[in-house]
Amino acid sequence: MAISAATTNSSTAVATISNHLSQSSNSSNNSSLFSKFTLPFSHIPHKPTLSHHRRRCHYTPIISNALSTTPITKPSSDPETRTPFVSRFAPDEPRKGCDVLVEALEREGVTDVFAYPGGASLEIHQALTRSKIIRNVLPRHEQGGVFAAEGYARASGLPGVCIATSGPGATNLVSGLADALLDSVPIVAITGQVPWRMIGTDAFQETPIVEVTRSITKHNYLVSNVEDIPRIVREAFYLCRTGRPGPVLIDVPKDIQQKKVVPDWDQRMRLDAYKSRLPGPPSEMYLEQILRLIGESKKPVLYVGGGCLNSSEELRRFVDLTGIPVASTLMGLGAYPCSDEEYSLQMLGMHGTVYANYAVDKSDLLLAFGVRFDDRVTGKLEAFASRAKIVHIDIDSAEIGKNKQPHVSVCADIKLALAGLNLMLEARGNKFKLDFSAWRDELKEQKVNYPLTFKTFGDAIPPQYAIQVLDEMTNGNAIISTGVGQHQMWAAQFYKYNRPRQWLTSGGLGAMGFGLPAAIGAAVARPDAVVVDIDGDGSFIMNVQELATVRVENLPIKIMLLNNQHLGMVVQWEDRFYKANRAHTYLGNPSNESQIFPNMLKFAEACDIPASRVTKKEDLRAAIQKMLDTPGPYLLDVIVPHQEHVLPMIPSGGAFKDVITEGDGRSEY
Repeated sequence: MAISAATTNSSTAVATISNHLSQSSNSSNNSSLFSKFTLPFSHIPHKPTLSHHRRRCHYTPIISNALSTTPITKPSSDPETRTPFVSRFAPDEPRKGCDVLVEALEREGVTDVFAYPGGASLEIHQALTRSKIIRNVLPRHEQGGVFAAEGYARASGLPGVCIATSGPGATNLVSGLADALLDSVPIVAITGQVPWRMIGTDAFQETPIVEVTRSITKHNYLVSNVEDIPRIVREAFYLCRTGRPGPVLIDVPKDIQQKKVVPDWDQRMRLDAYKSRLPGPPSEMYLEQILRLIGESKKPVLYVGGGCLNSSEELRRFVDLTGIPVASTLMGLGAYPCSDEEYSLQMLGMHGTVYANYAVDKSDLLLAFGVRFDDRVTGKLEAFASRAKIVHIDIDSAEIGKNKQPHVSVCADIKLALAGLNLMLEARGNKFKLDFSAWRDELKEQKVNYPLTFKTFGDAIPPQYAIQVLDEMTNGNAIISTGVGQHQMWAAQFYKYNRPRQWLTSGGLGAMGFGLPAAIGAAVARPDAVVVDIDGDGSFIMNVQELATVRVENLPIKIMLLNNQHLGMVVQWEDRFYKANRAHTYLGNPSNESQIFPNMLKFAEACDIPASRVTKKEDLRAAIQKMLDTPGPYLLDVIVPHQEHVLPMIPSGGAFKDVITEGDGRSEY
């Protein structure tokens, strides 16, 4: 689903396409452009593997004696754009494995890590104190550390790094690794391990973390030889960011950290098999097929996902050239500006807009770019886009045909595919006339008839209104993180994301407790940005200890807590499908339901973070303004009614015809 242009071939192809884009501006009327230029397209169609299991690149974890056959590749930060690395050690000076590990991170361009120490990782932390380049942002829980690394990666596009000790420290990373795999987030997780000779003896704080995480990482390593550390770190960063990005774990036994070695920084990577499976440039023949289908279509729709986040410019140009409306997945928000009233349909799916789901239901051509046909988008698969021909472009061949069989599929980097399509469209100029204005007018009518809306009851604060006001007061420019639940869906609906990497949320895994630590990572990666954690009381309290990190690091994170004293999304399902029977979804104090419990302001006070509470709609705007104006971190506790429902809603397994647009917890069903 996600894309990367970090491979050498892909980078060359992007450069070649860019050159042709500039040349084609002078040759837009020449329909035979392809006969005059050699384009970076493959003329041999790439046949993806139609696997129903996501392909990963696992090898034997103990790989110290493997043969070196792959040429050296550049580290993640191109050395041509930065000064050459200068080691603090002499070239022939022995140093501990932990120092080699830290220097390997430095050579990959790492400047920030999220690391929590323990016995098996103590040596690594000692080495970090000797680094003049890497700053450790100390989380207060390992889950906070891995979610912060994710927030860093999501906000910056660069790999995030977290470090934990063995045993419970390592297992506390599991949710974050699973989340990063499902949402295609590039992170490198490093864990300490008990000494090599003690592995398998049930030693104190020993868990086989390589085995535990095998199915939730893109790849993982157990280091058996201190000499392998430079190569393994280089491979880990290459793997996490190329192809479909994802998490890579490196498990380092304590005795390996302590052994002294003179590192060989010129070791070659051993990733021939992996690199051979990376898709090449898109086939010109398939791109021609896509354009032919667009030319024949009357009601096309773009269905774009997280795979398009690195292709925002190409996507915008494609929409300019074709006039095709755009519906985004939860992960794809920001790839195309949500505030574009002409072309944006905002989010589709279970809680997507009526007009986005209407467009997909009525479309005759669905252009699925960088998506995986997730169940929360499709609902009933056979009813999803049932009238449409489907074009699926994705970098992961395992996703093509996994849930929905396309009519045309291209396994390629979406950035290259879009650049190629744009080049072909520009070359044809006026000879390839597209006019979908009647279709867009039909969709505008749906926007008028079924807008995103909400009701106000007395002086209570509608949670949707709180997000609307925040959007207005930040000019839609803030980086927004969320937990999981109703507040997450409202933040997706009512904040208008106009650029990629503005929206940080746990999509595939749906991990509560994600919002605050993700905001920490975003604030570290983007100190210039306004970062707001829109959270729910249930999600927030799951990693509330990270307030201490926010304070100590003095991160200017704003927390807007939509507090309804309930697990709101579960309550909504109870209301709709279980006759409002409450099954352990009330989070307050049953003996005193009139009291706000727990008192979130006290958590903030304990960590010396300014905070306030607002309960009336008329006071909300001033309260948000104070939150934004206060230097440093701030918590605003916004009390909202628990009866609110996230609408529209297509019930799980339902189709567009089943969409719910009315009602809340004040009604009976």
